[in-house]
Amino acid sequence: MSLDLLLDNLTNPALLFFLLGIIAVYLKSDLAIPSNSSKFISIYLLFSIGFKGGQELSHETFDSEVIGTILFGLFVSILIPVYAFFILKRRMTVQNSGAIAAAYGSISAVTFVTAVSYLEMQDMSVHGHMVALMALMEAPAIITGLILISIFNKNEDEKINKSKAIKHSFTNGSVLLILGSLVIGYLATAEQAEGIKPFTTDIFKGFLAIFLLDMGIISGRKLNSFLAKGFFPLIFAIVIPLINGSIVAYLSMHITPEISSRFMLAILAASASYIAVPAAMKIAVPKANPGLFLPMALAITFPVNVTLGMPIYFYLAQIT
Repeated sequence: MSLDLLLDNLTNPALLFFLLGIIAVYLKSDLAIPSNSSKFISIYLLFSIGFKGGQELSHETFDSEVIGTILFGLFVSILIPVYAFFILKRRMTVQNSGAIAAAYGSISAVTFVTAVSYLEMQDMSVHGHMVALMALMEAPAIITGLILISIFNKNEDEKINKSKAIKHSFTNGSVLLILGSLVIGYLATAEQAEGIKPFTTDIFKGFLAIFLLDMGIISGRKLNSFLAKGFFPLIFAIVIPLINGSIVAYLSMHITPEISSRFMLAILAASASYIAVPAAMKIAVPKANPGLFLPMALAITFPVNVTLGMPIYFYLAQIT
């Protein structure tokens, strides 16, 4: 792996703002992003990625490579929760194992957005079908996690509400926004898209930097309480994403020759959900501990992916 590639990522302003947020917490600074502003920025980022992905998708041909890439991504979103569940079940309850497994089979939209920025540093762009795949990978992982909990939960009094959780996985705000923006971007003409380009493209990196500053502050606040839970969750949150991303980055050579698509497949496999899955598990599996899977995904896996993971996955994606 090129040292220059790692150094480029470590000096990325967006990543440095994330680190600034963590430092601010440890310095006990009163630095904070207002919750309403943070919510608006997250909506903007999902809208921008979805709309630009729809524009890209309108120029693509749905050939065997595109279809194969989407099917491969969906397969990965089912496989990861299954093997993760059996690793976790050795040390945790069935409920916590299923919730964490679902989180790691699902995706992080923020990691995806950060990876888009990383690709732009390499003068590459994301294909529209990868944006569609990002939205599609949420539900299979959640459903797989719920099925595993149902199978291995021996307590009849703790039946989970699968129908509500499955419905939520499809109607979750982030999923609905990214899919809706994708469709709107697909339907819009090039001239119409050009009219809002200053909003969808020109200010994107600035908003991303502010959002990652907020993510750094949130991660820093959750880190101390999580570390008190022992080494197993910490090791899992570091090692499993790197394994998932590295294997998928390498194996994807058999699916697509596109370096950008291979890299984004690795990112989708390596990232962990801390929005859609926690919301679904709160409804379906109230006994699952959000104090475990939330900090694992946000405070550990997310920074590992954006610092070490991305250069590794990008390097492996170039291997043919």
